Amino acid sequence: MATQRIHPETAVLTRGFDPRLSVGSARPPVYRSSTYVFPSPEAAERAFAVALGKIEPEREVGDLIYARLSHPNAEIVEDQLVPLEPGARAAAVFNSGMAAISTVLLGLLEPGGSIVYTLPLYGGTHHLIQRVLMPLGISACPVHAGDTQGLRTAIERTENLRVVFVETPANPTLVMTDIGAAADAIRNRSDRPLLAVDNTLLGPAFQHPLMHGADLVIYSATKFLGGFSDLLAGVVMAPDTELVMRMRRLRAMLGNILQADECWILDSRLSTVSLRMNRQSKNAQRIATRLVEHPALRRIYYPSLFADPEQCRIRDAQTDFPGSMMTLEFNEGKAAAFDFLRRLRIARNAVSLGGVESLACHPLTTTHSELSAEELAQSGINEAMVRVSVGTEHWRDLLEDFLNALRA
Repeated sequence: MATQRIHPETAVLTRGFDPRLSVGSARPPVYRSSTYVFPSPEAAERAFAVALGKIEPEREVGDLIYARLSHPNAEIVEDQLVPLEPGARAAAVFNSGMAAISTVLLGLLEPGGSIVYTLPLYGGTHHLIQRVLMPLGISACPVHAGDTQGLRTAIERTENLRVVFVETPANPTLVMTDIGAAADAIRNRSDRPLLAVDNTLLGPAFQHPLMHGADLVIYSATKFLGGFSDLLAGVVMAPDTELVMRMRRLRAMLGNILQADECWILDSRLSTVSLRMNRQSKNAQRIATRLVEHPALRRIYYPSLFADPEQCRIRDAQTDFPGSMMTLEFNEGKAAAFDFLRRLRIARNAVSLGGVESLACHPLTTTHSELSAEELAQSGINEAMVRVSVGTEHWRDLLEDFLNALRA
């Protein structure tokens, strides 16, 4: 199997784990040890030299030392995540999506450096940039999601640019940003900043940023990768193994590695990611198509309903399916949005997304409540919006649930 090219669906179940190392267990057990025994003092010396980057390891992963640095379950799930992301060669897991984003940005930015980022972003990411990075002396330049020329110009003109951070589709407006255009603009700079893409809303099943020139792809694995709303996790993947090693070294200092039990749970979910996401996407597309003319709704934000030619171009160039996220905008504003949430019986009024159960929330007062009025206006987020994450329930049941809530 080592030399045979196999499909991701197979690789995710076969690579990264040797049953002979776990008394023949067919699936990885949970390794809860906090520290690991060295066969000799020389082995301990070498392990620390590799961990500190003093010498190059003979293989990608060095000997185990201490669970804050790495542990068997982390190594197994990292290896099994890689085939899910076309173009990736290495992965690093974290104890939340924000931990993954924070580690990437803190690892790549320093005082005097700059970041270009798209708006809107998930509220936590926006808060990190505004309240943590900028006070450290890092300049931040926002660009509207979907503004391809504006993004090119910002990348071209921003001094000391170190990172371009793109969330596409944007949360919660689902506006798409051209990853390839950002990568092309970066290649024209002599100082070569890095392009990081938050791929949580469509990846890894329907969008593959590394294939369009991104250097890093980031996930809140709490969402579709985990898929059951029962764990927190984050993932960073890249084609450059040394770049991932840098993230792992900083992770060791910050202490935000994903723990063994959560690694084991996440690993058990990977083989069903595509199955779940395909079902959720089909459900969402059927529902969006039937709700689009509803008189209570001003607009439905959903990729297959895009009317803007540039958004259609980006969608068709870099995505395979529209996904399971949609945002409803109500004619009667916040009161109608709240009434809709109050009347749902199958979908649940909760934040987060990507689980097998359908969830709905009011972004302005929940996930993006940290943004100022000006930032909300810039991001295109208003009080009439409800974000919906469609699950794997029968789509007709969900549609009837939404229609009943709208009817009332």
